[in-house]
Amino acid sequence: MGFIEPDLPSVDAGAFRSMPRGERLKVLTRHWVEHGFGSPSSVYLLYVAKCLLYAAGGAYVISLTPGIGSLADFSAWWSEPVVYQKLVVFTLLWEVTGLGCGSGPLTARFNPPIGSVLYWLRPGTVRLPPWPAAVPLTRGDRRTGADVLLYAGVLVSAGWLISRPGDGTTVDGFGHVGLLDPSAAIPLIACLAALGLRDKTVFLAARGEQYGLSLLVFFFPYGDMFIGFKLVMLAIWWGAATSKLNHHFPYVVATMMSNSPVLRSRRAKRLLYRDPPGDLRPSRVPFLLAHIGTATEYLVPLGLVFFSDGGFWTWAALIYMVVFHLNILSTVPMGVPLEWNLFFVFSLFFLFGAHTDVTVWQLHSPWLLVVLLPSLLFVPVLGNLRPDLVSFLPAMRYYAGNWATSTWIFTGDARDRLEAGLTTACRLPDRQLERLYDADTAMFMGQKSPAWRSMHSHGRAHNGLVDRVTDGQSDTVTVDGELIAGFAIGWNFGEGHFHGAQLLRAVQARCGFAPGEVRVIVLEGQPIHRRTQAYEVHDAALGLLEKGQVKVRDMLDRQPWPTDGPHYPVYDVESFGPLRPTPGGPPHPVPRASGTGELSADPAS
Repeated sequence: MGFIEPDLPSVDAGAFRSMPRGERLKVLTRHWVEHGFGSPSSVYLLYVAKCLLYAAGGAYVISLTPGIGSLADFSAWWSEPVVYQKLVVFTLLWEVTGLGCGSGPLTARFNPPIGSVLYWLRPGTVRLPPWPAAVPLTRGDRRTGADVLLYAGVLVSAGWLISRPGDGTTVDGFGHVGLLDPSAAIPLIACLAALGLRDKTVFLAARGEQYGLSLLVFFFPYGDMFIGFKLVMLAIWWGAATSKLNHHFPYVVATMMSNSPVLRSRRAKRLLYRDPPGDLRPSRVPFLLAHIGTATEYLVPLGLVFFSDGGFWTWAALIYMVVFHLNILSTVPMGVPLEWNLFFVFSLFFLFGAHTDVTVWQLHSPWLLVVLLPSLLFVPVLGNLRPDLVSFLPAMRYYAGNWATSTWIFTGDARDRLEAGLTTACRLPDRQLERLYDADTAMFMGQKSPAWRSMHSHGRAHNGLVDRVTDGQSDTVTVDGELIAGFAIGWNFGEGHFHGAQLLRAVQARCGFAPGEVRVIVLEGQPIHRRTQAYEVHDAALGLLEKGQVKVRDMLDRQPWPTDGPHYPVYDVESFGPLRPTPGGPPHPVPRASGTGELSADPAS
């Protein structure tokens, strides 16, 4: 790993270009075992600087609160109740502008390093409404001036809320700054809710399931408010733990640790796999680490929330969870939820250290549960049972390897026409790399994204489904849907519902592809009570071509490169047209299929 130059496979670039897709994946996934993405050291320093900027920026902004004290007095005021309120708003603002999750090179954002604000303040970009057929005034997929004004309203109202003074009420054991006037949060809540109905991307980027929900807790008095904050934290930990009760998570652990800039030992990285380079399935080590992580998120928060007394065991549990989150942060996972982990570290000291005297057993208002339980219980349950209906973020199914995913398949000059047809703030990631590196380096770095996907269990299914769809075609280029989402809508964070059938329809409305030029394979997440995952194949011009099921056990038996050719096992298949339609051929009638968009968005909208 160099400071500027990436760590690339030791193979001739010309020979690599001539290899079949499966052989290229074999080279790249074997390289991943010891080198991960191979990012230059400067990339990780960039993220360190960004984390420091988040922490210092948040502290400085909060220090401007009248009566709280200067930044130099941080140790005297960091535990003031208003501090946590303002940190929630600051973090929401940080995320919704694109500075947090989904930013920088590890999310294929090279130049510019963010999307979000560059897209959402620009009319004509693609928006994705969650329920266009059910919610009035939300149909369409083109951002209008009204959408821009709503997004600007989120930014301005969040900035205004951060600037507000405390109400001067006295909270026992703390100063006289008080709390924020909850009515000051109404403009932000209203703008974020209205914008979320127009564009689910912005709402999820703002992490509405956590920071948006916390805004509603502002309306309760100090004691119940801090109980609400603790319950939100507990739900996220337990939701994440529940989502890890699957066969996918050990693949995530191995893949993530192979990319860790802290774990430098190649020998240690090889121990994460059964028998590299021949067998790249996870060894017992990531399985053990996965079980430890799951047990940690169930048991330690249980003690912190329900049995904390401020004594030795409270602080032991608190420090344990701090180390847990710092370990996640140190691996710099793809999607880079770094500030999110820093927020959790501060929350541990703040909620369970400085405010440990507030316990859930002291709850006064049952209305707090009325506000919280639908989001903290009903939505996650629905999301685990029907992942096609709910984003993995509000379902609290976090980094567990069980997401909706997609692969886009292009022929001819379709990618060039995609770039020309959309209003965006950047080019496709491989074209961004070509401006930063020579052609060979850009090619190798661009190919690492499909290698990363293939290292996960669901990546094995994508490899087989791609061969099923492209059998006999030599002019295809496959691109991970995450990269398409980042380019087309300005934000990507592992949410496959962003780059499935709904986005394909929006793209087709602008680009007018012929049959066979652009096809998308969408693989839904695994329901918690089933051992299969649903897939669909869509053509930009023809609509739904095929849908069926793949079995999780078939993914677990395979290596991260395709070995089945077009015969990857699929089940309960329904066909609506040929998977390899002749470009320029006549379209065939297709059903009005909902695809895998959230809550069955109407294709005609």
